[in-house]
Amino acid sequence: MLKKYFKPIIFSIVIVLIASWVYIQKFANASSSPETMEKKAEIGSKGPSIKLKPVPVNVKIIQKEKLGNKFYTNGTVLSNEEVELKPEISGKVTKILFSEGKSVKKGELLLKLNDADWQAQLKKAEAKLELLAIKESRQKRLIENNNVSKEEYDIALSDVHTQKAEIEYLKAMIEKTEIKAPFDGIIGLRYVSEGAYISPTTNIAKLHNINNLKIDFSIPQKYSGILNIGSKVKIKVPSTEMSGIATVYAIEPKIDPQTRTIKMRAIANNSGGVFSGSYVEVEIMLDEIETALLIPTESLVPDIDGEKAFVYHNGIAVATNITTGLRTKTDIQITNGLEEGDTVIISGIIQMRPNSPVKIAKIIK
Repeated sequence: MLKKYFKPIIFSIVIVLIASWVYIQKFANASSSPETMEKKAEIGSKGPSIKLKPVPVNVKIIQKEKLGNKFYTNGTVLSNEEVELKPEISGKVTKILFSEGKSVKKGELLLKLNDADWQAQLKKAEAKLELLAIKESRQKRLIENNNVSKEEYDIALSDVHTQKAEIEYLKAMIEKTEIKAPFDGIIGLRYVSEGAYISPTTNIAKLHNINNLKIDFSIPQKYSGILNIGSKVKIKVPSTEMSGIATVYAIEPKIDPQTRTIKMRAIANNSGGVFSGSYVEVEIMLDEIETALLIPTESLVPDIDGEKAFVYHNGIAVATNITTGLRTKTDIQITNGLEEGDTVIISGIIQMRPNSPVKIAKIIK
């Protein structure tokens, strides 16, 4: 039974396979024919094209500006006057007449040592002087009448002068028991207390005059001829808005052989509350260019062939080769490649490509 239907089934399958192969070949030849390819090309040419959307950018119109060629160095702030208060003699502290951190005037009494023994010796010496003065006066009357020799009178007069000198010495020692302010200033922290016994090596406190400040700084040997006595430098305290102008008033007459730098000292008015010991930045003007072309540093594009900047031209970002000069913290000088009036793109630089469509969002002054 199965043998009766087997041959017709096999024959039918072969006929279907042959018909399928013929159909596929016919369709493939039709698809690759010149007429069909031409129609596909025609359809593709009439299809919609992709248009890039302009990128909004900030720009700056290049103008000639004044540019200073500056040199920066570090400086240290010193008090205009500074002294450690120490006694000239040893003694016990009986009075402290100043407050820490307060202003004092020149000549103001700050501290008193025990002077009782010196005062007692002074009274004794003054009493003895009175007696010697009486004796000298009596001898003077007697010598006028030739009742004593001139030698005796000279001895009496010498004793008076000697005693006066002793009194002056005692007064000087008493004065050394008083510590007074040598100049106007501000008292720092106190290191002694009443009742303490101190010596000439004891540090009582420090006195600072910071109405004016001195700034010590060094510059390389090659710039030694730039600054002279009376030259101005700009100083700035980092991380603050405090800045000012200082005037050079002293120059070390020797170059440091280790660092090849020369040390200078300037003075400035302390209007911002800067403290002694502070670190400052010192800005020195080397020369000045009146007509420099400047662009922001962020608009500069490093390239394997040099440096470039993107210039806005009729809605297109045009990559332009440039040559740079001096740099500041925010700008860079262009010596070649740009002209006054060019519109330089200063934003979106990272994703910018040559001839990209752009539109101006903001003009930065």
